Amino acid sequence: MAEILLSLVVVIPLAASVILFLSAGRLSGFLIGAIACSAISLSAIFSAILAGLLHSQLSPSLHVFFWEWMRTADFSTGIGFTLDPLSLVMILIVTWIGLLIHFYATRYMAGDPGLARFFGCMTLFVASMLLLVLSSDLLCMFIGWEGVGLCSYLLIGFWYTEPANLAAARKAFIITRVGDAAMLCGLLLLATEASSLQVDTLLQTVTAAKISQSALTFSTLLILVGTLAKSAQLPFQSWLPDAMAGPTPTSALIHAATMVTAGIYLIARLHVLFTATPLVLTIMAVVGTLTLFLAACNALVQSDLKRILAWSTVSQLGYMFLALGTGLWQVALFHLMTHAFFKALLFLCAGAIITRVHHEQNIFRMGGLFRTMPGIALAFLAGATSLAGFPLLTAGFYSKELILSSVWNANFFLAPDLILSGHVFWVVALAGAFLTSLYISRCFLLVFMGKAKTHESGQTPLLMAIPLGCLSFLALFGGMMEMPDALAHVHLFTEMVDPAHALPSADEPLWLLLVGGGMPVLGALLAWIFWGQRNPVLHGTSDETAPPQTSQPVPTLAACLLPLFRIPSWLGRYDFPARLSKGVSILINGMNTFALQFRACILMNVSHQTLMTLRQGNLLMAYIQNGRVRWYAAWIAGGLCASLALAGLT
Repeated sequence: MAEILLSLVVVIPLAASVILFLSAGRLSGFLIGAIACSAISLSAIFSAILAGLLHSQLSPSLHVFFWEWMRTADFSTGIGFTLDPLSLVMILIVTWIGLLIHFYATRYMAGDPGLARFFGCMTLFVASMLLLVLSSDLLCMFIGWEGVGLCSYLLIGFWYTEPANLAAARKAFIITRVGDAAMLCGLLLLATEASSLQVDTLLQTVTAAKISQSALTFSTLLILVGTLAKSAQLPFQSWLPDAMAGPTPTSALIHAATMVTAGIYLIARLHVLFTATPLVLTIMAVVGTLTLFLAACNALVQSDLKRILAWSTVSQLGYMFLALGTGLWQVALFHLMTHAFFKALLFLCAGAIITRVHHEQNIFRMGGLFRTMPGIALAFLAGATSLAGFPLLTAGFYSKELILSSVWNANFFLAPDLILSGHVFWVVALAGAFLTSLYISRCFLLVFMGKAKTHESGQTPLLMAIPLGCLSFLALFGGMMEMPDALAHVHLFTEMVDPAHALPSADEPLWLLLVGGGMPVLGALLAWIFWGQRNPVLHGTSDETAPPQTSQPVPTLAACLLPLFRIPSWLGRYDFPARLSKGVSILINGMNTFALQFRACILMNVSHQTLMTLRQGNLLMAYIQNGRVRWYAAWIAGGLCASLALAGLT
């Protein structure tokens, strides 16, 4: 029975996508939504049943082999599925989060002429991700890997009449194809060395040290490049913010449950290979650390609501890569799960907001929406606090604290006699946590607080509100299955995904937990000083995005606190908090000016010179490759003479 259910988990969404594509819009909107939601519902229910069956069995995994794909003298590969605790967690996330997004999308996309095509791509997206997760062979997994890339291209460019949407889809497709080419090279190198791409066989071969260290390092490095492109990490990060051109449910599915998490899953699945190459782990940690910080800085200066959330995804994926770099894949998977909860919630809230403010996405043109849509505001607040990692109250706090503590106790290999302490990475990750709280608090304050700047209309339908309520609960309480030892000895998640290898316990000082929990509070407080007052210290950066200015005096923070805490009169007179906030404002404006000048004077010149060099090289190649056979024969003869002369001289 388990084997049949495991097959149906993938087959049912795939069959639904085929039916919807073949219908070519001849079905009613209700029937289209019913087919898509029914398929994902059955897949989610079967996933839950499989979770119970796997828990009740003595065997830690379930294997289903369908057929042999190809066989040569030195290589064989087949089509099969493997269900173990790691893949079980992933299929539960993909199906149940995907189900909530599909229910939401039935009302969000109602009336769209391409509804059948949309849900056909969405169900195919889920089926491809499930195939990727469950495949027991890396070559079969690569089919699902390419499937999610194809579906992302189709959904990002869903409204293809807009040239900007097509450009964003092409950009995502091309950038991820670069990484896919590198990963395919890495898989072929592994197949050459191990004579198999079966995951179990491959891991046993690496454990037995039957693959040379140089080949293993090079292949894992190529696979890492593929995962970095798929998960939008440096230097491939630019495609994901532009992917916001697609419908909002598509953004939620990409960011929370499918494509960008595929790279995290693949490294977790092949963690034995990466653990055997400590230098690649260090590179992974460095890239993740740089990405989480730079993406958080980018999110802090965005004015588009969806792009803020997109950059936050890039930053949170950086935290996951940092955790993977420590070798503790269980920690990265835990943050992947909590991130799926609050990121799906935030995107679905953003979609509800955008539809009710007439498709306005500029946060500086919103404001005061808490009074007109309190339910959505509270749901967004639950997702925002979880993203920021507010202590004790949110799921994001527990997963992010687990990452910070793992990084603090880690050491990173650079050379045989050179080890880099994890304290350096911890400082950057802590700064990223502060920036995360700062930019998401800024977003919440500008959208929901202050004076209303746009007209809101309509009501949020029930089919859109129910997923928001479910995800709000998960964003707040979904992380309590794994807690720091300083709070409680609860490690249900890590014991479930890897019962044979529990996380190493370390005597961590209490101040680590206090500092990690205090950064989100500090970021929210600073955001209130900058943007939460009646007359914020910081405004938009241009006339188009800036809120209207007023001539009323700014109420000082110290003056507000004087009656409560009896601050000395000299502190109220000089108002240090207001002066500090203004000083930080001047510093940020100066940094922005420097960044603009640097981009205009240096980066633009470098890019221009690079473009001219490539153009000259292209002209040279066009001159050489002119299609004349005599010219080619002359080059061959010249090269042969040069080779003979070189051979004679040596």
